[in-house]
Amino acid sequence: MLSVFSGRPGRHFRFFSLALLSFASLGAPPSLAQDESSEILQEPLQLDDISVTANMVPTEKSKVGSSVTRFTGEELEERRTRLVSDVLREVPGVAVNRTGPVGQLTQVRIRGSEGNQTLVLIDGMRVNDPSAGSEFDFAHLLAEEVERVEVLRGPQSALYGSDALGGVINIVTRSGSREPEARIKAEGGSFNTALGHASFSDGGEKYDYIVSGTGFRTKGTSVADKRNGHDEADGYENLTGFAKMNLRPVDNFEFSFVGRFVDFDSQGDEEIAGVGAVDGDGSTEGTQVYTRAQGRLNLLDDRWEQTLGLSYVRHRRDYLDDGDVTSHYEGETRRIDYQSDFSFETPSLLDASHVATFAIQHEDRAAISESAFSTFDRDISSTGFVGQYQATLFERLTLTGSLRHDRNELFEDTNTYRATAAFSIFETGTKLRASYGTGVKNPTLFELYGYTNTYRGNPDLEPEEARGWDVGFDQNFWNSRAMLDATYFEQRIDNLIQGTGESSINLSGETKVRGVELGLTAEVLENLTARASYTYTHGEDAAGEELVRRPKHLASLNLNYRFLEDRANLNLGVIYNGDQKDWAFNSDWTRRPVDMQDYVLVNLAASYRLNENAEIYGRVDNLLNEEYQEVYSYGTPGRAGYAGIRLRF
Repeated sequence: MLSVFSGRPGRHFRFFSLALLSFASLGAPPSLAQDESSEILQEPLQLDDISVTANMVPTEKSKVGSSVTRFTGEELEERRTRLVSDVLREVPGVAVNRTGPVGQLTQVRIRGSEGNQTLVLIDGMRVNDPSAGSEFDFAHLLAEEVERVEVLRGPQSALYGSDALGGVINIVTRSGSREPEARIKAEGGSFNTALGHASFSDGGEKYDYIVSGTGFRTKGTSVADKRNGHDEADGYENLTGFAKMNLRPVDNFEFSFVGRFVDFDSQGDEEIAGVGAVDGDGSTEGTQVYTRAQGRLNLLDDRWEQTLGLSYVRHRRDYLDDGDVTSHYEGETRRIDYQSDFSFETPSLLDASHVATFAIQHEDRAAISESAFSTFDRDISSTGFVGQYQATLFERLTLTGSLRHDRNELFEDTNTYRATAAFSIFETGTKLRASYGTGVKNPTLFELYGYTNTYRGNPDLEPEEARGWDVGFDQNFWNSRAMLDATYFEQRIDNLIQGTGESSINLSGETKVRGVELGLTAEVLENLTARASYTYTHGEDAAGEELVRRPKHLASLNLNYRFLEDRANLNLGVIYNGDQKDWAFNSDWTRRPVDMQDYVLVNLAASYRLNENAEIYGRVDNLLNEEYQEVYSYGTPGRAGYAGIRLRF
């Protein structure tokens, strides 16, 4: 067990071990508990039983052969989560790196893949930014109005195309209520931080809608690590507007529209070759616009569902130095997609149920950059054709096969595929699962054609290609009050694209990643739930060098307790991030690997419901005042406290 937390064993290891031992003692069966009179939950644990992301259609979790983790909006509220990226730290196989305090570049990697090999969806919209290396920056995604976060791991290009080489993160926001409802929230705390949120929703049998606005601002802490003598605070402001509407004029048709607008202003520092991050007068101003409209038609007694959608996503960023714009970036994605799902049964043939899916997805991407060194304006179009077939035999064995053909104007046509299997042993509460898939990641427009005073793109780059597989099980135990899931995975990537400082190249040979993921969810006592995870990841590039910002060991523990007749709630979260490598730049901008130390973050949140309409809450982040870096030479906040009130009418 010591090898799991190698690095700085001292107080970090002792604390985390104590937390796990405490959890284990709480989770002991009644015959081992010290107080047999403790109230033990009598109802089985209700686990999330539907996944939409895994197969692009609602699928019972017992029939899903892929590795999927899901968080609900209620769980985010229990943690008093401010940013969606914070809860992703608890997902097995997921590593999060933020370049400083809140508001700075936040990258998410799944199973050792790069940040731009993770596809991010928000309400069906692909939000990866073509002008930022086809990566989604989680820095500006607030958790307000989020209803569900689902993480699908492993190559998923057969369903989702390029950018899904490592996996998919799907974020779904809440819809309007069936009766008028208003919500108001105000929060303040450390670093002169303030947050305000207001929403109104309404609806009926034929419609529902919700509109909301969130404002967040903080004077922040230094982006450059204060331990290196940099103490100038760097502030951040975020204004987010959101609207969603669903219309149901007839029983079998629904029209939906969703829009999201983000305006942000993030102060920052600068990086000097051979030194690292230092205090500076730089800042970034930007906007994000996400819109989607879709119609869904059900025919043949809901056996045939057809969906037609249109979406438009735009990212804009201006980089400033002492108030003057030094460079401008824009990324746009226009998309039209059609999906047809047909389900049927053959009771006389293997007592089987079937779902056949066909989809067409056309996408236009554009990237624009303007600076003193270059002007860049490029676009690219692609069309994907998807076929998927899912069969469940004898209500136990579910087999799923997916095939995709992509037409791309810059590269050769590509074919990707995926196969999964799930077998349920209901008598023992066991599900066995396995998946195999291939993935592709096209070079970004900047990698192909971009240029600066020191960089020139490489138009001869080839797409990255991946193949990966996993095998695992989900096991219910303790009278279905707990579930353990375990997965072993391997992934290999060819033609990995890597920057050289002057350009980008395809690395020869294979990049190899393998690891183990463990997850545990339990209803320990009445109103006491626990969620724990552990991930071991070993990744090397074709030269045998360890991949940067991929810690070998990641772990988390979250305990949530409701008491005083559910009026009060207490949540304790522990995050462990193991040793990892990062890049440091020499004086000539060549880079070298450096070692980054492990760290433990402890967060505590509490709330109390005063009446049916009002709730007060508080949160302490980094309770142990840990000093750590997620990115070399960039600082992180120390202990911070926040308090707020939430009203609901």
